[in-house]
Amino acid sequence: MQIAEYVGGRQRIVKHVGSAHSEAELGVLLARARVLLEPCGQDALDLGVEPRPVVMALLAAPAAAPELFAAVDAAGEAGLVRASAARVVSTDARVLFEALAGVYSSLGFDAVGDEVFRDLVIARVVEPSSLLDTARVLTDLGRAPASYATMKRTLTRAVATGASTGADAGAEAAAGHGSYRDQIAALCFTHALTNGDVSLVLYDTTTLYFEADDEDDLRKVGYSKERRVDPQVVVGLLVDREGFPLEVGCFAGNRAETTTIVPIVTTFAGRHQVAEMVVVADAGMLSGKNLTELDEANLRFVVGSKVTKAPLDLASHFRWHGDAFTDGQVIDTITAHSADRSQNDPALRAEPVWDPGTHTASWRAVWAYSAKRAARDGKTLTAQENRARAVIAGDKTARTPRFVKTTNGTTVLDEASLARARALVGLKGYVTNIPAQLMPAAEVIASYHDLWHVEQSFRMSKTDLRARPMFHRTKDAIEAHLTIVFTALALAREAQNRTGLAIRNLVRQLRPLRSATVAINGAVQTIHPAINDHQQALLDALKQPRTHALND
Repeated sequence: MQIAEYVGGRQRIVKHVGSAHSEAELGVLLARARVLLEPCGQDALDLGVEPRPVVMALLAAPAAAPELFAAVDAAGEAGLVRASAARVVSTDARVLFEALAGVYSSLGFDAVGDEVFRDLVIARVVEPSSLLDTARVLTDLGRAPASYATMKRTLTRAVATGASTGADAGAEAAAGHGSYRDQIAALCFTHALTNGDVSLVLYDTTTLYFEADDEDDLRKVGYSKERRVDPQVVVGLLVDREGFPLEVGCFAGNRAETTTIVPIVTTFAGRHQVAEMVVVADAGMLSGKNLTELDEANLRFVVGSKVTKAPLDLASHFRWHGDAFTDGQVIDTITAHSADRSQNDPALRAEPVWDPGTHTASWRAVWAYSAKRAARDGKTLTAQENRARAVIAGDKTARTPRFVKTTNGTTVLDEASLARARALVGLKGYVTNIPAQLMPAAEVIASYHDLWHVEQSFRMSKTDLRARPMFHRTKDAIEAHLTIVFTALALAREAQNRTGLAIRNLVRQLRPLRSATVAINGAVQTIHPAINDHQQALLDALKQPRTHALND
C-alpha cells in the first residue's frame, strides 16, 4: 500500500505504508494511511461524510469468522463497508516463552505431563516471584495462567511420593512414576550422561533462610556464613563437572554440612545404579566418618584438606627442606585418618606413595604450592595481624580476632600461631582415595578446581532464580519450592550452555520481542515482532544443544 499524489499530470509516490498478507494486516495499513493523510495542524470541515475504503478482492477465500471487509458480490462489484480504527488488544513475550519451552521439552521434562508445572518453572526462570504474582508473569509471556488454586494443587502433586526408594525409586522415575523431583532427577541424569559423563560429580551445600520468627522440625536456626539468626534449611546440591544439576536434598537448618554429603551421594548412586563415580567436595565436607562411609560404599572422592593439617602431612618435607617451596610444586603423600595414628615417618626423606592395602589408616594427600596464592594469603595474614595489634593496643574494640591470646589477663599477639600460618601460605591440600596410577596428582587438583561450577549454580539459584528468602511454612511446600528451583536451574543451565549467555542477559535480550494482538472490525490478528540477526542467532542456538551462538 502506498500514498501517491498527482503533480503535473503524473503520479508521484509520497509514502510507502507497507505490505499486507492478510485482511487484518490490510486493515492496519488502511488505518495507518488515514492518519498519514490527515492535514497537519489543520482541521477538516465536518461535512458528515465518512471515509469508506473500497473492498479489494483478495486471493484468499473469505473466512467464516468476522471479516475486515464485506465479500465481493456475484456481479463482481465491490460493496462498501466502514473500517473501524485498529486497536492493540495486548502484547506479550511469547517468543521468549516458546524458546524456553523448547529447551524444557528437549531436556525431556515434558514426560512429567504437567503443563502448569512447566509454566511455573519457566516463570521462575524469566521473573522469579510469588505464586500469586506468577499469573502476571505468565500473562506477560502470552500464557493463559491457571488459577491460584490449580497452581497450589500442582505443587502438592510435585511432592507426592511413593513407597519406593533407591534403585526402585530410580526405576519408577525412569518409567514416569514417583514424585516430580524423582522424574526430573532421572531426566537430568540421562541428559548429563548423553552430553558428557557422570564419572565425576561435584557437591556443595548452602543455606536458605526464611522470613519467619518461629522454628519447627525442619526450619531451624543454625550456622550461617552471613551470621543470620533466622530459621533456615540446609540444601545439598550435586552437579556434573559443568554445573548441570543432578540431585538436590533438603535438611534441617541446624544440621552439620558434613553429614549431608553421604545421603545425597548414596541416593544418587542408588537411583541410577552408578558403580564408578568420583565425588568432589570442599574442605567443609572433610570428616573421617564421611570419607569412610563413601569409601565403604565403593565411591571415590576428592575433597579439600584443611591447611592446618599441612605440618603433619608434610612433616618429612619440613624436616628435610624447611618451609621453602617452588611455584607449582606438588607433593604426593599420605594423610592419617586421625592425628594420633600417623603413618608418615619424618625420618624418611622420600614421601610415601599411598597404597590402600598398606596404608589402611591413611588416605592419599596431594599438596600444591602456588606463588600467587602465597601472595594473596600473605596479604590476608598481614591484615589480620594489623587488626590484632590494633585490638591489643586498644585502638579498636571488637571480638577477639585471630592471633590474639590472653596471658595473665593481658591480651598479646600470638607470635607462634602467626609464624605457623606464615610458614603455610601458598599451600593447598587435597585428600582422595584414588591411587596415583588411576589419577595423577595434576588431575586430582584439576578435578577439585571444577568446584566453581557448583558454586556458580548456587549463585544462580539464589540470585537469578531467587530461591531465598522463603515464605513457605510446611515441609511439603518447601520441598515443592525446591523442586521448582531445581528444575528451573537445569533449564537455565542448559539455556546458558547453548547460547553462551548468562540467563539474566538472555532474558533481557529476548523478552523485548513483543507479539501484538490487534483487533479491527471484530477480527483479531497476532502480529509477530521483528527479530534482528543477533536475536535470531540466540533463538536458533536455543534449539540446538551444546552450541554457543555468541562465541560462534
